[in-house]
Amino acid sequence: MTPRPRRRLGGRDEGSELIELAIVLPLLLLVFAAIIDFGFLFQRYEAVTNAAREGARLAVLPGYQPSDVQARVVNYLAASGLTGAPAPTVAYSNQTLPSGASISVVTVTVTYPANLAYLGPIASLVGGTQPGSIMLRAVSVMRTEAAAAAGGS
Repeated sequence: MTPRPRRRLGGRDEGSELIELAIVLPLLLLVFAAIIDFGFLFQRYEAVTNAAREGARLAVLPGYQPSDVQARVVNYLAASGLTGAPAPTVAYSNQTLPSGASISVVTVTVTYPANLAYLGPIASLVGGTQPGSIMLRAVSVMRTEAAAAAGGS
């Protein structure tokens, strides 16, 4: 009688790549979804910041009302693809500089609710809670322009 060859327990690694892929692929997809979501979030934040700056640039000029500034900001956001934002706030105030001089400034505040399109649903799949929205906020403060004096020298 000839002895049967024994099988080695740890010698075969067929299929190990498939198991490694099954472990790593969900993590890679999660990182990819986070990159996409934060890219969109950053794009929206830049649009909100630029809209606040555009509103402040208009608000510092003489002859424009806060309603004109709000319309300009809403139009800028709509042109950027962001709709449904709450109305921006426009506030005129005086500030005292360290030198003691007082200047008139305008503050334009723009807020926009942004959703995470990919991470939210993924979080709910694994038992987490989906965040409702992240409120993006941008504030722009600029010194107001003085009206030109009549009768130059």
